[in-house]
Amino acid sequence: MLNAYKFYRLSHVLYQKKIPILPSILKLFIFLIYNSSIPFQAKIGKGSHFAYGGIGVVVHKNSVIGKNCQIGSNVTIGGRSGHQKVPIIGDNVYLATGSKILGPIEIGNNVTVGANAVVISNVPDNAVVGGVPAKIIKYINE
Repeated sequence: MLNAYKFYRLSHVLYQKKIPILPSILKLFIFLIYNSSIPFQAKIGKGSHFAYGGIGVVVHKNSVIGKNCQIGSNVTIGGRSGHQKVPIIGDNVYLATGSKILGPIEIGNNVTVGANAVVISNVPDNAVVGGVPAKIIKYINE
């Protein structure tokens, strides 16, 4: 099944090769088909996947997302007022539907963010977080 990630990946490769206009056209296509804003400037690792094709996902253009991340529908990864920096997300992270990752924070590796959680502070590796604002619920045993 087609996924917004595949279109993002193509637009990102074209952007890296400095091919004009086509990345912007693909970004517009993603917006029209998936109602998502996934800019070609963002860095999203290989193996990542958007649930339900990526419907309603918003990613800041300076965000960094690691490898093998699962991103649910209606997830927002972006900045906060008064902060210039945006989130950095580690590898093997699961962002459940409706979660918001906001501000100059770092999400560690192997983290699970619960549905509709609002994460505004750093999250260590192997943690499960949830709530508004998100708090650590437990740690995943390795």
